Amino acid sequence: MADAADRPTDKTAAPAADTALDESGEPGLERQNAFSRALRAMEVDTRLLGMIAALLVIWIAFDLLTGGRFLTPRNLFNLSVQTASVAVMATGMVFVITARHIDLSVGSLLGVIAMVMGLLQAEILPEYLGFNHPLTWVITVAVGVAMGAVIGAMQGFVIGYLAVPAFIVTLGGLLVWRGAAWFVTEGRTVAPLDGTFMLFGGGVAGTLGEMLSWVVAVIAVAVIVYAALQDRRRRQIFQFPLKPVWAEWTNIGLLAVMVLGFTLVMNLYPVPQRAAQRIAEAEGIPIPPEGFDWMHGIAIPVVFVAIVAVIMTLVSKRTKFGRYVFAMGGNPQAAELSGIDTKKMTMLIFMVMGILCALSAVIASARLQSAANDLGTLDELRVIAAAVIGGTSLAGGVGTIYGAILGALVMQSLQSGMALVGVNTSLQSIVIGLVLVLAVYVDHIYRSRSSD
Repeated sequence: MADAADRPTDKTAAPAADTALDESGEPGLERQNAFSRALRAMEVDTRLLGMIAALLVIWIAFDLLTGGRFLTPRNLFNLSVQTASVAVMATGMVFVITARHIDLSVGSLLGVIAMVMGLLQAEILPEYLGFNHPLTWVITVAVGVAMGAVIGAMQGFVIGYLAVPAFIVTLGGLLVWRGAAWFVTEGRTVAPLDGTFMLFGGGVAGTLGEMLSWVVAVIAVAVIVYAALQDRRRRQIFQFPLKPVWAEWTNIGLLAVMVLGFTLVMNLYPVPQRAAQRIAEAEGIPIPPEGFDWMHGIAIPVVFVAIVAVIMTLVSKRTKFGRYVFAMGGNPQAAELSGIDTKKMTMLIFMVMGILCALSAVIASARLQSAANDLGTLDELRVIAAAVIGGTSLAGGVGTIYGAILGALVMQSLQSGMALVGVNTSLQSIVIGLVLVLAVYVDHIYRSRSSD
């Protein structure tokens, strides 16, 4: 089938426009057409390319402004860890916005769940199990996830079954759960947290290390190849158009290079000798005279984000639930008339969002190694911005998981870069706000051109 697509026809062999020079004397039309045909054959989202290009521009600009300090293994490692919490919630916000809702409570929900989990592992469970018991982190995470699911379902019930607008319900949730976060401990910062729990926050101990990082990278590449071949097989079964073989393997190759390149960069960030010695002493490892040559590798929060991204992508593309979400966003009335229980779906969407807030609370509190009542402040704006910058349309019906994660990375890159340059916090907020408005404007233009 690919050979047939590559054979020239009368239409493609004859025109002189492809080979003729344009008005400036450059073969621009030929290059443009070849590039456009390649993108179409590879089925590349042009908005994704635009986001990647913008991200590269941001990285290069900040690297120049900071004298080469931005594009270093250390800063990129920190950037990946700092992005994780918002990225996890952004995947859920894609479902919320795609279904034509909004959730302003995610930051406050993260805060109250983090406080409850901190209280559990620092004060309640040690009375019964002792401190750093192997089951402490398991019970803590389970309670946090259950709490997120219940609160999310409650908000979804009010929105779906009682027909109260999501904006009002979640705005109330923003105030209620932020107040509850303070009420749980009366404003105290809860610490120390369980040692195993803190591994989810990254840091020196919360990484895979050099060897395991390469193992995970190889597994990820194998999954990429398997997923691409399975998708091609499904297209053949249902007689859908196939990508040319070269386009299929080009996509696979680009993704594999990104995974392996990221792993290489993470493995170039060495563990400080003092930290390595502390870990060695704790684990009974002899300390060699020349010191340790350990590398950080991929941080555990990044693995966490990857797992969530894969699951949410499969849910959005391979399950009835995901198809219903996009159907509701595309045309709510038609979705309801077709038999979709939109009220139940709304409740489930917010339940998923609550669970993801709990997982983000694990990452955020573990990274700070404490739970404070201001944890998650303004995260609702960062999460919404990440989803919108990533291509999720506020009009509903359009959104991608990988786009939201890329949007979260863009947001954190801006914030981290401005901090390195020395821009004060107030100006950082101004810049991020302007970027969000620009992203919505670009989405409006894109939808207007698509409808023409």
